[in-house]
Amino acid sequence: MVLHEGKLFEFLIAEPESGERLDLFLSKQELFLTRSQVKRVTDEGKVWVNNRKVKPGYRLRAGDRVSIKKEKPREYNLAPEELPLDVVFEDRSVIVVDKPPGMVVHPAAGNYSGTLVNALLFHCKDLSGIGGVLRPGIVHRLDKNTSGLIVAAKSDVAHRELAAQFKEHLVTKVYKALVHGEVRKEGVVDLSIGRHPVDGKKMSTKSRRGKEALTRWSVVESYGPVTLLDVRIETGRTHQIRVHLNALGHPVVGDSLYGNSKKRIKALKDTSLRTILNDVARQALHASRIGFRHPETGEYMEFSSLLPADIATVCEKLREYAFRDA
Repeated sequence: MVLHEGKLFEFLIAEPESGERLDLFLSKQELFLTRSQVKRVTDEGKVWVNNRKVKPGYRLRAGDRVSIKKEKPREYNLAPEELPLDVVFEDRSVIVVDKPPGMVVHPAAGNYSGTLVNALLFHCKDLSGIGGVLRPGIVHRLDKNTSGLIVAAKSDVAHRELAAQFKEHLVTKVYKALVHGEVRKEGVVDLSIGRHPVDGKKMSTKSRRGKEALTRWSVVESYGPVTLLDVRIETGRTHQIRVHLNALGHPVVGDSLYGNSKKRIKALKDTSLRTILNDVARQALHASRIGFRHPETGEYMEFSSLLPADIATVCEKLREYAFRDA
C-alpha cells in the first residue's frame, strides 16, 4: 500500500476480501473515510479497480488492485462555537469529554452547528486534521442521544495511534444501559452485525454480510420489569449495544429505533411504572468508562463518568418502585 498523504493509496486484494463490497473494504482501511465519503470520492472518479472506474458496490475479487486518490485535509471551514464542554482530561495529545445527550458528535446533513466538533474547535484550536473537514480529531463516535465519555485527538500522531487501538479492540469501552425486562446476572452476545436487509437506517444481526461483534453484560440493579446493566463492548460496530440487547429481547429503554420501547411501556399494566419510564426522553445509554494507552507515553489511562441526571433520576424512581413492591 502506498501511504503518501494527498497522493495515491493502493491495495492488492487477497482471498479473504474476495466478495466484499468496495465501499465497505475501503471504509475499514486506515484512510479515515466513512462509507459515505468513499461513495463520494468514487462518484468523483477518484477510485479505480484494475485501472477502471467502478461503483461503490463493486464486489472485489482476489488479485484486484484498488487505487484511491485521497486529497490532503482542507482547512477547517466549520465555525468554532463557545458551547458548554465537560472536559474530563486534556493534554497536548488528547482530550476526553463527557458528552451530554442530544449533542451530535460531528457535522452531517441537518447538523452543521452545535456539534461536539464545533465546541472542540473553539476549545482546542489544535485538533488533528486526519478526520477531514467535518470530523477533525474524531476517532470514534457516540450516537446523538447517547451520553458519556468520548476521546478526541489533538495531533495527527495521536489520531493514528488511537485509531489503531480502536481497530485492534484495545480500548476499554463500558456503558450503563437501562433495559426492558428482568435480566440474568451476566452474559455474552457474539452475533455478527451488519446493515439491516430491508431498513437501511438500521443495523441488524440478520445481515448476510455482518461483521464480528462481541458484547458482555452484567447486572448492576434489577427493578423487576426493568434492569440496569453494565455493558462492555469488545468491538465497535454501529449501534452494537442497542442491536445486541434488542436481539436478546431486552431493548434499551427509550430506544425509538430498536425494540419499540414506547409500545413496550404502553403495554405495562402498572400505571406508576409507565409514568416513570415515560420520563425517559432518549435511549437510556451512557458511556460510563473508557480506557486506552496514551498515544505518546504508552501509559494506560482510564476515565469514568457517573450516570447523567436524566437516567439517574429515573433509576432512583425505579429503585423506590421496586422497594415498594419488595
